[in-house]
Amino acid sequence: MLVIITSVSYAQEGTSSPYSFYGIGIQKFKGTVENRSMGGLSVFTDSVHLNLQNPAAYGELKLTTYTVGVSYNNFKISNATESSSGEDASLDYLAIGIPAGRFGFGFGVIPITSVGYNLNSIADDDTERRFAGKGGLNKVYLSSGFKINKNLNIGLDLNYNFGNIENKAILRRSDVQFDTREITSSDLSSFSLSLGLVFKTMISEKLELSASVVSAPSFKLTADSTRELATILLSNNGQENVIERQEVEIEDEEIDLPAEFKIGSGIGEPRKWFVGAEYTYLDADSFTNPLFSEDNVIYENASKFKLGGYYVPKYNSLTSYFSRVVYRAGFRYEETGLNVNGSSIDEFGISFGLGLPVGRLFSNANIGFEYGQRGNTDLGLIREDFFNVSISLSLNDKWFRKIKFN
Repeated sequence: MLVIITSVSYAQEGTSSPYSFYGIGIQKFKGTVENRSMGGLSVFTDSVHLNLQNPAAYGELKLTTYTVGVSYNNFKISNATESSSGEDASLDYLAIGIPAGRFGFGFGVIPITSVGYNLNSIADDDTERRFAGKGGLNKVYLSSGFKINKNLNIGLDLNYNFGNIENKAILRRSDVQFDTREITSSDLSSFSLSLGLVFKTMISEKLELSASVVSAPSFKLTADSTRELATILLSNNGQENVIERQEVEIEDEEIDLPAEFKIGSGIGEPRKWFVGAEYTYLDADSFTNPLFSEDNVIYENASKFKLGGYYVPKYNSLTSYFSRVVYRAGFRYEETGLNVNGSSIDEFGISFGLGLPVGRLFSNANIGFEYGQRGNTDLGLIREDFFNVSISLSLNDKWFRKIKFN
């Protein structure tokens, strides 16, 4: 269906992927720049960084931690005959974590999915269809982690998911004077939760073994939608002049979003180096979207594989700044669960990054780089090549100091 690319617009939503046309958009990475630079690993936790992917990690915190992340994406989109390029940028997360003895708490806001596309297809009879979409799904979360003992943490995420997605389709026929436009706008909302576990133990004098599990049950997303049908006259510069419009009532619908299960393990020397691997299973064949369906699209159960780690030459060096820099790298391969024209849409990425000490305590600025691909050019499909630059600040402070009197 979508075989010809005519333009790619700048997307405030943080994506310009044609594959955000399907479902409720492209899945956003829901972790920090530190995690993303290690292939997206969530298995690593420590006492001075937030881990937004596993609520049990909040039980590790020793300092109040603020973090914010942004990213810039440069991409090239190709089919079998032509290509287009563009760029976009987004705010990726804003969060705070607060330690309270054996408990740790956190709250923040994170994008979950992103929609941003501008596509065109032309049939053999010169019938032209234009598609555009914007928006996405976000979550506000409240997390708590509890340190059961020196080896084991458990945690819980409570999320309120919200957002709006607008999809627009324009039909043009060469033998008809006016064009037809359909705009569907959906306000999305739901509550969800996830459970996490972190286990750590020293297996030798220097080596520590880490393991983590995260389970997020399936949940139903409520869609409160409106639809507008209009007769328009599309000018040569793309301006849409409305001749007549009417509203169409749509009943509220529920979208079944898939369950996710994640398990990982790693080994390393604390404050020196770490190497880990992670596997995620997504029950994506249970996904349903009654607002949008295509005959050439199905959803499949999906798996994700991640490998990564970090190295610090000497974290407490007083003479060399670069000895205190954290060097990170990783690799990921992901099945998205989306199948178009009988072909699975898969994705891979290679990443590396730096953690640069700033200020006092253990605050740092983090920068990450990732090159990756999504999809392929077989069967009339589209391949995306992308290069991401992500930047974050992770700032630490000590709250609730005891006041001492002489």
